[in-house]
Amino acid sequence: MFTVLTQPPADLDDTLSVWIPIRSGTVYTDPGGGLWRSPASPVSDGSAQRAFLGVLDGHGVWAVDLDPADGPALDEGDLEPVPLRKLYGRIPDEHWQIAGRAAQIVEFERTHRYCGRCGSPTRTNPSDRAKICDKCGHMAFPRLSPAMIVLVERGAEVLLAWGRQFPGRFYSALAGFVEPGESLEDAVVREVREEVGITVGNVRYFGSQPWPFPHSLMCGFNCDWKAGEIDPDPDEIVDADWYTADNLPPVPRGGMSISGWLIEDWLERMSAG
Repeated sequence: MFTVLTQPPADLDDTLSVWIPIRSGTVYTDPGGGLWRSPASPVSDGSAQRAFLGVLDGHGVWAVDLDPADGPALDEGDLEPVPLRKLYGRIPDEHWQIAGRAAQIVEFERTHRYCGRCGSPTRTNPSDRAKICDKCGHMAFPRLSPAMIVLVERGAEVLLAWGRQFPGRFYSALAGFVEPGESLEDAVVREVREEVGITVGNVRYFGSQPWPFPHSLMCGFNCDWKAGEIDPDPDEIVDADWYTADNLPPVPRGGMSISGWLIEDWLERMSAG
């Protein structure tokens, strides 16, 4: 079990720690397939920045920044570099989420070394996950971008779209970022209208997923078609249509993303009648 903390607890056993070295979205792992466990950091000369993430099964977890600009060399030459996306399925889901957290915290620490208001050096807040500027008092927190993803239903049909960002012919649920001053439910209605031109209602929360590519929180919903015909926004959508459970295009099924979970849940409900 993983417990999120910003500072190591006083009673932490430091004879063995979990280290997650990160460079440009690549995680350096044990070649056996797990997160690297060792008494000491794999960069022992102190040249790499590190951040405490929490405690996993009684052991401290540290993210280590292998920023190419700083050039720290790994002491352990047998660590295996694995892109974060490809790491999914090779390690337990909880460990993959921790690796995703590490990648986001490393990026935050790297990009907030100086104050965004006055340009002065910042320091790490000892009690919160934040950077503080002592000169002007500005406090910055890790960036987190909330986004909605929604499966639109119409009777026994579901709306699926081929977005321009998808490689190849690949259909999924509609998604978009939440605007300032907007609720998640408002974002669902607006994004569906903007992307495919229809009106929806009965917006129902499904679940959420941290998505570290690079710093999103995906909030999943189901909703019902109310009115309108599909009119895809050509800047966002290549194609969109209604599909039944026995006539689906290429779609995610389960897997690492909440879009697959939404589709899998809908298929199970259609199968159950």
